[in-house]
Amino acid sequence: MLPILRYPDPRLHKKAAKVTVVDESIRKLAADMAETMYAAPGIGLAATQVDVHKQVIVIDVSEDKSGLVTFIDPEIVELFGECEGEEGCLSVPGIYDRVTRAQRVKVRALGVDGQSFELEAEGLLGACIQHEMDHLQGKLFVEYLSRLKQDRIKSRLAKKARITA
Repeated sequence: MLPILRYPDPRLHKKAAKVTVVDESIRKLAADMAETMYAAPGIGLAATQVDVHKQVIVIDVSEDKSGLVTFIDPEIVELFGECEGEEGCLSVPGIYDRVTRAQRVKVRALGVDGQSFELEAEGLLGACIQHEMDHLQGKLFVEYLSRLKQDRIKSRLAKKARITA
């Protein structure tokens, strides 16, 4: 289990570096991230969220936790259309809001085997890929919201942190 950074931690704004070699350390990171994501519970996690600034994402939008996909050095090849959906984030616990993203996305990445693959996704998986890729660029979904909403979220999370401390 890896500790998940909480917004507004400045480390969440660090850009992730490319992975030069998919080796055992990267496979272990991906496995640990998946375990952390499932326990949280969540459907996606970027390495940035666990204070590892490498381009690694794990996602599983299946109901039974059987659809784990690991994206290493993901890049968006194509975006199609536009849609709005509600998003939440393990780094911004208990906060949900509507975000506009591409309706469908085509992404290229490496898998844990080091092999390149392409995937076209829409709906929840498509939004999740875009959300997690934002993390690798140091951006959180709340940054798509108004300054007023961001300030309210920061206040709410600070208050919650004081109560649980």
